[in-house]
Amino acid sequence: MQEMYREMGISPKVYEYGEKVLSGLKERFSKIDETAEYNQMKVIRAMQKCRVSAECFQSSTGYGYNDMGRETLEAVYADFFHTESALVRPQITCGTHAIAAAIAANLLPGDELLSISGKPYDTLEEVIGIRPCPGSLAEYGITYAQVDLLPDGSFDLEGIRRAIKPNTKMVEIQRSKGYLPRPTLSVEQIGQAIACVKSVRSDIICMVDNCYGEFVETMEPTDVGADLMAGSLIKNPGGGLAPIGGYIVGKEELVDRAAYRLTTPGLGKEVGATLGVNRSFFQGFFLGPVVTANALKGAVFAAGIYEKLGFDVVPDGKEPRYDIIQAITFHDPAKVIAFCRGIQAAAPVDSYVTPEPWAMPGYDSDVIMAAGAFIQGSSIELSADGPIKPPYAVYFQGGLTWPHAKLGILMSLQKLYEEGLVDLK
Repeated sequence: MQEMYREMGISPKVYEYGEKVLSGLKERFSKIDETAEYNQMKVIRAMQKCRVSAECFQSSTGYGYNDMGRETLEAVYADFFHTESALVRPQITCGTHAIAAAIAANLLPGDELLSISGKPYDTLEEVIGIRPCPGSLAEYGITYAQVDLLPDGSFDLEGIRRAIKPNTKMVEIQRSKGYLPRPTLSVEQIGQAIACVKSVRSDIICMVDNCYGEFVETMEPTDVGADLMAGSLIKNPGGGLAPIGGYIVGKEELVDRAAYRLTTPGLGKEVGATLGVNRSFFQGFFLGPVVTANALKGAVFAAGIYEKLGFDVVPDGKEPRYDIIQAITFHDPAKVIAFCRGIQAAAPVDSYVTPEPWAMPGYDSDVIMAAGAFIQGSSIELSADGPIKPPYAVYFQGGLTWPHAKLGILMSLQKLYEEGLVDLK
């Protein structure tokens, strides 16, 4: 095995360092497998209950009227997430699009959006209007406020109560850390925050950005009171097979409004051709729990490696996991770049490409991204990215298989070692 890794470019010293870390992770990996098994049963149960058949894999074109597969898939999502309705479409281009559609569809001029998990992910800043952009919520007279998390990463429940105003229509919760080295929020914590909001005003819509969190726990935010939830199919629920798409689940009235926003008022969920993606969507969702488990093992391994080297990692090697993202703070742009180049070099696609920081649309600084993926931008596949700005942290995620995730982490370490940026004692 060591000889095979040597042929892949991993030196004996890096390989042995990784094996020492890996030897202490058997119990963690076993618990991850238990969660995957539970969620796999939930997926199969939903598919059986909704009577998924081979006919569901057929394609539709044009208007997409009476698409049996699309309608059955949405029933599967609604059943799995325990919601009244679901919208699962290839016309949703990314996670940001899903979240934006869910938010914008359910707010009107004069309403306020309140984020209670602090600063939202960078690409939502222009959606909201924090950074001015044509078509933002701010241009339509929708105001925004936020309550930051407490220093320990938990919700500021008293601050939330104080921040709710008469025109607060929706509370937004971002489960994952985004480009902030803060803890990811657990489903239990999200449930407590939602209960806090509802105790002030029960009519406030509680919306959760669930990106990177699906299948990580045995419950989802919709099990603890979320009225609306959105995510991307090129992350966990697509299982690495969905070529595009996003989902919105929740109360029927709220999901219907999102459908009207996505297509057009009066048509909503009735239109939207699937163009041959139905089978990939079904099979990706079926594989999602196990693929997510593989990504989680990679994240735990990465935390163990870089924590042992003395870097700040969130979460650390022993903490519970609530999403697939591993944050590593290097305090040095050269280390961020070397790490990402290692991830790229381990890819099955475009391994010969050298990633460079660039001004990516939707971000306020140069960003470096490493992703030799079968699906462009798929962050359930092995990938890493980070903004080139202090504190110079990198965010690692994905890995369709555990062996590939392992190779990626070892290759990231190899690049840092070759450039003299780490000392393997």
